[in-house]
Amino acid sequence: MQVLNFYSQIFADQLKRGRKTATIRLGDKSHRYRKNEAVLVTIGYQHSPREKVFDAVIDQVEVKRFKDLSPREIEHDNPEFRRHDELAHFLEQIYGRPIGPDDTVTVVRFSQIVEHPVGVTDRLRGIGGAQN
Repeated sequence: MQVLNFYSQIFADQLKRGRKTATIRLGDKSHRYRKNEAVLVTIGYQHSPREKVFDAVIDQVEVKRFKDLSPREIEHDNPEFRRHDELAHFLEQIYGRPIGPDDTVTVVRFSQIVEHPVGVTDRLRGIGGAQN
């Protein structure tokens, strides 16, 4: 199983509360993460114990230029941010180098896998909700 690891404890609460539903990674990571793939979401540093947060499924993987990120994509990565300059500053701290508008980034959207999600079984049976 692939691991989607976060280095900052800042994200632990956001992940657990469902406020962080994406990660923006520097470079083209489309070879590493695939749509519908199950991943283990963890928090911790390399070569150190990591905390399992939850299992998830990759919903979407999109490669684009940093300047083409939407405010919504930025917000899904970090609910505290909306602007490119805020995200660039944060990524520069993680990657240790300047982030430019033409840098390639990968947006990985994910959803937590829960054992018995409220209402999902009924919706799948066509009870009490809209049908596709």
